Amino acid sequence: MTTEVRVPEPGLRERKKAATRQALHEAAVRLAIAHGVDKITVEAIADEAGVSRRTFSNYFANKEEALLHGDHRRISALVGIVRARPADETPWIALTRAAREFYEQLGELDPQWVAQSRLLRTKPALAAQQVSTFAALERELAAAVSARSTEPDPHGIRARLMAATFMTAMRVSLHVWLEAPDESSLGDLVQLSLAETGRGFAR
Repeated sequence: MTTEVRVPEPGLRERKKAATRQALHEAAVRLAIAHGVDKITVEAIADEAGVSRRTFSNYFANKEEALLHGDHRRISALVGIVRARPADETPWIALTRAAREFYEQLGELDPQWVAQSRLLRTKPALAAQQVSTFAALERELAAAVSARSTEPDPHGIRARLMAATFMTAMRVSLHVWLEAPDESSLGDLVQLSLAETGRGFAR
């Protein structure tokens, strides 16, 4: 007999919180694209989203965190895809195929996200916040890698190196694509990058 584990659907309160967080993120991105990151304030973002300054503080610590919320959601989704890959796949194969599945699900890239990614290239404060945001997600990814690894990995070093290498390949691929977006799709570029960087993790 098999037992199906059902994940409960988010309640109304959780859905409202998620909607408010997303509204603040979208407001931050709109204002940053229109006026520049340096010229927007937390108060302006709250006003744009139709909430109070205090409400903003309940969801984000600063404007940079609000701007990067979309990236956090996307990478969280990618980690979930990695975890759901077949158990018999080796860690690097699971990561590579998860990346392909992720971009297939993503479909046509959101112009706002592309514009936000371009902002990251010119704003050190945003880039620093991105590193902080991705650090926890990288640890989650390393845990997912470790869970499917069949080789000894003292202290989890191999899993953490693999996760860091994977995230770096994703980030570098994005930067290269932003420089010449018409030459290839971002998903294809990511696959090429993973093939080049993953030779040491192939087994």
